[in-house]
Amino acid sequence: MSEQMKLGVICDGISRDLAHAVDVMDEFDLEYAELQFVGEHEVGDHSASEIAEIDKLLRDRGKPVSCLSRHIFAGMTTANRPGDALHIKHMDALKRVIEMAHIVGSPLVRIMTQKKEQILWGKGGAEKWNVAHGAWDTMPPLIAPACDLARAEGVTLVVETGNGTMVNSNYTARRLIDELDAKDVLKVLWDPANNCWCHERAYPDGYDEVRDGYLGHVHIKDVQVDTPRATLEVRELGKGQLADQFRLIAEALRADGYDGVISFESVYHPGNGNFEDGFRQCIGLFKEIFG
Repeated sequence: MSEQMKLGVICDGISRDLAHAVDVMDEFDLEYAELQFVGEHEVGDHSASEIAEIDKLLRDRGKPVSCLSRHIFAGMTTANRPGDALHIKHMDALKRVIEMAHIVGSPLVRIMTQKKEQILWGKGGAEKWNVAHGAWDTMPPLIAPACDLARAEGVTLVVETGNGTMVNSNYTARRLIDELDAKDVLKVLWDPANNCWCHERAYPDGYDEVRDGYLGHVHIKDVQVDTPRATLEVRELGKGQLADQFRLIAEALRADGYDGVISFESVYHPGNGNFEDGFRQCIGLFKEIFG
């Protein structure tokens, strides 16, 4: 596949001022806008007039929306159950995000998962002594209503592989999708840098889990994790632990005809707290590898 891949950015990684973010996207010829925080609000919390304004700006500037990325279900725990107050609050937010997705033409809506319990499965004795019994089993019932809603509304959900969430690897993301029998409406939002925390090697291990129709969206950043010291460092692209894997990932995505969007996630700054500066340091290599 020599066809160019679809590249974009999570806009608030440049600026919450969407017009400015779009100016910078134009400067670097990035087409697809992923929306998370715009102005004062997270997606799902904007007024009808604000959504109309966002939609007009992006359409006028030729920036299709790749994904609406609210932190749905993040912060929930294994104590939560479908229909409890917190679950209802997240489902209501999901409804609002889906309404916005219809207006701005976003094919994807991101969800997250509950806070991580460390050891979910075990054998050789660990199943008795070390496993967080039943922790995993609390999750599919929380996510199932979201899948039903997305199916009814004609949008696709993507579950992000997070640092501190129950789904923190491509293996666990795929397992969730399979247990829900939801491959039609739930895909993996693969963030290989997040998966470094649980030591899932991005290529080939992580990629092999999602290559056969599970992958819906990709976030790219570079990190160095130190799990024993509970420390995460975001690095300039190509200077972290994924440096030797990005090209392999890009080649595999091309070879398999991946037709989703790859969003650059601008969460690095060069020590001055300015994420646009970090974006400018990294975006050239991102485009060279994935463009």
